[in-house]
Amino acid sequence: MVERRRLLSMLPALALAAGLGRATLAAAQSQSQVDLDLVLAVDCSGSVNAQRFELQRRGYAAAFRSPEVLRAIRSGPHQAIAVTLVQWTGQALQVIAVPWMSVRDERSARALADAIDAAPRGLFAGGTSISGAIDFSARLLAESPFQSTRRLIDVSGDGSNNNGRPAKHARDDAVRAGIGINGLPILTIEPDLDQYYAGNVIGGPNAFMIPIADYETFADAI
Repeated sequence: MVERRRLLSMLPALALAAGLGRATLAAAQSQSQVDLDLVLAVDCSGSVNAQRFELQRRGYAAAFRSPEVLRAIRSGPHQAIAVTLVQWTGQALQVIAVPWMSVRDERSARALADAIDAAPRGLFAGGTSISGAIDFSARLLAESPFQSTRRLIDVSGDGSNNNGRPAKHARDDAVRAGIGINGLPILTIEPDLDQYYAGNVIGGPNAFMIPIADYETFADAI
């Protein structure tokens, strides 16, 4: 009888603990749900000198400090996206410069922008393998710690694919896996690069491309 009374006295505490556990799990699940998993794939090939790399980095950082971008992010059902930034050159030369981070509010958007600003350049040469960048980004999306309804790669670069398998083959594989690819071709070196991106790089529902005349206008395009 004493044992039974002791157990009965513990029931409220056990119920409270169970409720707190469910609430913690629900909160964790809520934080992991986003509207979009986004890989920013940044060209670091030999044609991208220090100044051009810096203009790309500043452009992406400025985007996430923009109130317009934050309003767009918060317009989705979960009011959040997850972002990682990859630097790429040759077929097997890619580095994660900024790991997966969620953007839900001004504070987290600013944290991502600061992380992009602080990320050092990890690659300097090795060819231009857009296909390698797409394949690597697709694997990152498959391993994302976030749950999303959309998966997207934004590829920026100033040259056509000259290393690894054809870019359109990587593009087609990614699209079949449910991944969209947008393009930000920089026309400084190859004036017709936008046509190459249109035919070989972008893909998936509502995929788009924004030709960028030169590195100095990169931030505006972003």
